[in-house]
Amino acid sequence: MATNTPWTGQWVADRLGVALRGDGVTDLLGLALRRNPKRAHLLVSHVLGKHVPQRPHVVYGHAHALGRRVRALLDEDRDGGRGGADGTVVLGYAETATGLGHAVADGIGGVPYLHSTRRAVPGVTPGGGFEEEHSHATGHLLLPEDPALLAGSGPLVLVDDEFSTGRTILNTISDLHARHPRSRYVVVALTDMRGDADRAALAAFAGRLGTRIDVVALAEGAVTLPPGVLEKGQALVAEHERAAAAGTPAGLLTGQPGPPDALVRRVGLGWPAGLPDGGRHGFLPAHRTRLEAALPAMAGRLAAALPPGARRVLVLGNEELMYAPLRLAQALEDALTADAAGAAGPAQVRYSTTTRSPVLAVDDPGYAIRSRLVFPAHDDPDDGGSAERYAYNVAGAGFDAVVCVVDSAGDTAALHQDGGLLARLAAHTPAVLLAVVPTYRPEPEGHHPSMSEPLRGPDFSSYAPEEVGWLLKDLSGVELEAPTEEREEAIQSGGAHYAESLPVEYQPTAEYQQLFRSALDASAARIARAVGAVTELVLAERGPDAVLVSLARAGTPVGVLMRRWARHAHGLDLPHYAVSIVRGRGIDRNALRWLAAHHDAADAVFVDGWTGKGAITRELADAVAEFDGFNPDIAVLADPGGCVSTYGTRDDFLIPSACLNSTVSGLISRTVLRDGLIGPDDFHGAKFYRDLRDADVSGLFLDTVAAAFDLVGDAVAEDVKSLRSQDRLPTWAGWAAVERISEEYGIGDVNLVKPGVGETTRVLLRRVPWKVLAQRGAGADLDHVRLLAEQRGVPVEEVDGLPYSCVGLIHPRYTRGATGTDGRAVSAR
Repeated sequence: MATNTPWTGQWVADRLGVALRGDGVTDLLGLALRRNPKRAHLLVSHVLGKHVPQRPHVVYGHAHALGRRVRALLDEDRDGGRGGADGTVVLGYAETATGLGHAVADGIGGVPYLHSTRRAVPGVTPGGGFEEEHSHATGHLLLPEDPALLAGSGPLVLVDDEFSTGRTILNTISDLHARHPRSRYVVVALTDMRGDADRAALAAFAGRLGTRIDVVALAEGAVTLPPGVLEKGQALVAEHERAAAAGTPAGLLTGQPGPPDALVRRVGLGWPAGLPDGGRHGFLPAHRTRLEAALPAMAGRLAAALPPGARRVLVLGNEELMYAPLRLAQALEDALTADAAGAAGPAQVRYSTTTRSPVLAVDDPGYAIRSRLVFPAHDDPDDGGSAERYAYNVAGAGFDAVVCVVDSAGDTAALHQDGGLLARLAAHTPAVLLAVVPTYRPEPEGHHPSMSEPLRGPDFSSYAPEEVGWLLKDLSGVELEAPTEEREEAIQSGGAHYAESLPVEYQPTAEYQQLFRSALDASAARIARAVGAVTELVLAERGPDAVLVSLARAGTPVGVLMRRWARHAHGLDLPHYAVSIVRGRGIDRNALRWLAAHHDAADAVFVDGWTGKGAITRELADAVAEFDGFNPDIAVLADPGGCVSTYGTRDDFLIPSACLNSTVSGLISRTVLRDGLIGPDDFHGAKFYRDLRDADVSGLFLDTVAAAFDLVGDAVAEDVKSLRSQDRLPTWAGWAAVERISEEYGIGDVNLVKPGVGETTRVLLRRVPWKVLAQRGAGADLDHVRLLAEQRGVPVEEVDGLPYSCVGLIHPRYTRGATGTDGRAVSAR
């Protein structure tokens, strides 16, 4: 440590008389106070990457070096004629040592890794468990996917951040040795702070078991605790928390919600499909090989998403999810360093993680925890512990951006709500990037998720069974509808995701139904021409073995029409399936697994009706990056947003299927993704509205358009010839227009700007519209928009210079009052 830098344990040492002894110990550790009835002080590591942001290469390097020392120790046994490292398994402790243990395993090389967990996982039988007596949260589970991982006889390496008394190690070995005895254990820690009595107790314990227990640490020392330190520490914590509650001193508790225009952006990592997110269920050498290969590309996506000029970046992991964020932080640091030529100074990437441990924050350079962000748990904990979580030393650290890395189990409404982690971070940095790693869930032996056959009409949908197979779960018996105003309030507050409920189905007036039929008659040939053009492009560029995969539900009528064109023009019976994709949650992964199991993934062609600003286009590209073989390009009828390269036209014109909801889409609702209804092995869900059969015009729409196929054959041929000779690369002109409109109208959220006639219609049917912007002089294509706007009392403002015929604006920051008992959740029974 630099001589002019105060030791980060001095504040506690001066007030409580706690002292650390041992060479190099104060280089590795500081001190803090915590709210814990069993131990007042906390040893705060500078190199663990938990409470103190640190360079990721420093964190990984220390752990990896410990692993190399363990390998050398085990290899000495091989030289002596014993087994050496053969059969070695590494076990890390939750929550603080999950990343440390994983990096130690990397240093040993070629060994499997498992960490304990406090998150119960349905369907996985625990392979052991033990208590950590001094911890804030004491219970540990061992949940290996393969029970044989802990059943071997080779060395077991136990990794924790600190070795203070040895009781946790004794509890662990007692439990595991009773199940599967071993002749060798190695205990690894950053610091070994045991007293003489604890060292003697471990030696005696090993003698009773007839086994060998070695200890490897970066530094050895001891903690001196004066009499009454627990009571004095508790009183000091209470004193400072009272002062914090009164508003002084500044810096004790920080983290109010960020400004409304703070940038929070989701970034798709392209995490390899099926790769575990960490060691909760076991991480094998083959997994490490896959991760190493994927890290540069994932870091590249993060680097590209950072705001211009961001040089000081924090990668923030989440409780037990430490290793994946650490490796991403390393790779990001490498990527930014390689691109640093000409930049204003080298990139400074730091790494730390959130925690469930409550620690007092004191803004003093001689104290290890300078600031604290407090936020609610967001991974639905069921361990009975506190609902509060913490991020330390983030506020006031001057980061240009924070990359928040969570697993998908933690990507919940609580993460996004006011006062949630993202909002807390947004108060202290100009940009927050959210990167979600898919939560790995072991499959029960002999079980294959979501391998049931697709749903088909007439049992599910009014389409003929050969027209489309729905890769969905039937939720027809569940009441999911909620009033539009309640849904809008919950969605915008972050209390609910739009896919967790359904809007009440719009029942069109007789006037509106007649308008739909008139629009269909007038546009049938134009739609048929676009259907023919986009289908011919697909067949020419993707081949006659194409498998149509429409994005339910707006893409499904288009998929049916494309299938009809292929049969009409070429005698081809293209397979067609409908799958769910949800903005912010991604595509249905089980549906993709089903498709990959039944077809060549390279043959899958994703189909949608039209593009708006391109949000789903980007969502799909991020989602399928996790799966080998799928092409993320989307084929659409109309691409006014300039978001795709396979389209029938880039004109923004009325596609009458946008005018209605389920009654023009096979009587199927929009898709639903909600915990409690959709399990890990289920497809996303939807409802079949059988009671609306009398109002169903799905067949009428398809038949009317298909009847025009013969009329447009020559025009389609000319269109295809022209399209194939053009530069069809996406221009993203629509996204730029949406950002401009969002800024000009003071909306502050591009998700509330819905461009194009199709998206504007959806706003008027399903959301709480604020106003409609119409291109001056737009004609009959907007008749239905004007009628809907009149019925809902929404002003239509004519403007110039729109790249679309119209744009729908959702009411920004809409609230109707409390929604449900907790003010957030949409009521759905």
